[in-house]
Amino acid sequence: MNHATAVEAFLADVVNLNATRLAQLETRVASIVTALRADTVIGPMFVTHIPQGSWAHETIIRPVGKFDEFDADFLLQLTPDVDWSQEKRRYLRELRAAFKRHSTYALKVQKKNRCCRIDYANDCHVDVVPYLVLPDGRQVIVNYAENDFEDTNPAGFTAWMREQDELACRNLRKVIRLVKYLRDHKNTFDCPSVILTMLLGGAVQAYDATERYADIANAFVNLLTDLEEWLDRHPLMPFLEDPSCPGTSFNHRWTEAKYQTFKTCIARYAAWARAAIGEEDDELALAAWQELFGDGFKKPSVVAAVLSAVTNAAKPLLSAKRAPHEQFIEEQGLVLTGGYSARIDGRLAAKSGFRDGDIRTLGAVPKHRTLRFRVTTDAPPPYRVLWKVRNRGDEAERAAGLRGELIPDDGTLRRTETTLYSGRHYVEVYVVKGSAVVATDHHEVRIA
Repeated sequence: MNHATAVEAFLADVVNLNATRLAQLETRVASIVTALRADTVIGPMFVTHIPQGSWAHETIIRPVGKFDEFDADFLLQLTPDVDWSQEKRRYLRELRAAFKRHSTYALKVQKKNRCCRIDYANDCHVDVVPYLVLPDGRQVIVNYAENDFEDTNPAGFTAWMREQDELACRNLRKVIRLVKYLRDHKNTFDCPSVILTMLLGGAVQAYDATERYADIANAFVNLLTDLEEWLDRHPLMPFLEDPSCPGTSFNHRWTEAKYQTFKTCIARYAAWARAAIGEEDDELALAAWQELFGDGFKKPSVVAAVLSAVTNAAKPLLSAKRAPHEQFIEEQGLVLTGGYSARIDGRLAAKSGFRDGDIRTLGAVPKHRTLRFRVTTDAPPPYRVLWKVRNRGDEAERAAGLRGELIPDDGTLRRTETTLYSGRHYVEVYVVKGSAVVATDHHEVRIA
């Protein structure tokens, strides 16, 4: 049985939200934005609206159970009001009041802790989240219960998600959709979508990515297995850091009891997934996949050549031809065991007349600027860290500056680089204990 083709067909036929619903969702969001721009209080404060969550990250799925809903979140950027600085929850109160003043939404609105929710009569709701960029550049949303701001970085999270998906041969988003379906189909664990996205995205490894994530079936099994290994290293819920906001956690959105249940379920389903992909007999393989996903998982009647072509074409950008002096971690006699996490935070250094900031949020950085990278890891010492800086593009190639060597860390877990060549480049880091790679991370750098 062609596992990848069958899983792709299951995604298309059962899991993915259909185009009609997506179009309806976009129409509803546009109508909400139009209503808010016309409001007497919110309208003058309106800056823009920014899709976020499952909608922005393309991980939205169709409702699974009778009472399940699909939803969209968007950030409603408002101009900060100095008079509301001590009563931060007022942003949510005024947003709710704006909806109450509108005939279409007056009976549909509910105020939540971080958003106002518009419920529709069928299987959909839209969450509108007040979002501010403060004078000091800090990006925040409102926590109503705490009457305080929470840091956020929507552009940074979206950029991180895109990088991880490309590293995983564009199969990460698909795996997240499958695991969300598994969550809603089995109803054995409860995990907020943002945490599920962060955990599965964080499980993507830069080690041998073109093989580990070559198709959707392998990506699903390897990401579940690597997540299982990481969870096993953490008997209690660890610090769940927002990958786009160092120091900001998602822990307040989960509980210890739910974390423990999640650990148990991921271990069970990872084992089932390994059994399914390892089964050569078509009928036994079908039964194994159905144990995971139910009777909706079918053996394709005809091999989906188009799906297979799309899957095989989805290779990560780092699969370009080898640079003259490039080294690969897979060729160093090291094996990937995983179990730990590593994270690279990259910043553009300040310069007179130029802004600094998070590299992902800035999108593209200019030439002749200084970049500073820092890696953090939950791996216990002793370990050694190797960096890899790989440039791409004609300009770097003409200057013999493609690089790609493995560079031992100097003990500071930091690295400084200068932007020299336009193009899309990357920095990777590998955390090594003995002969095992226990964690990796990948950070794109776009130079204008």
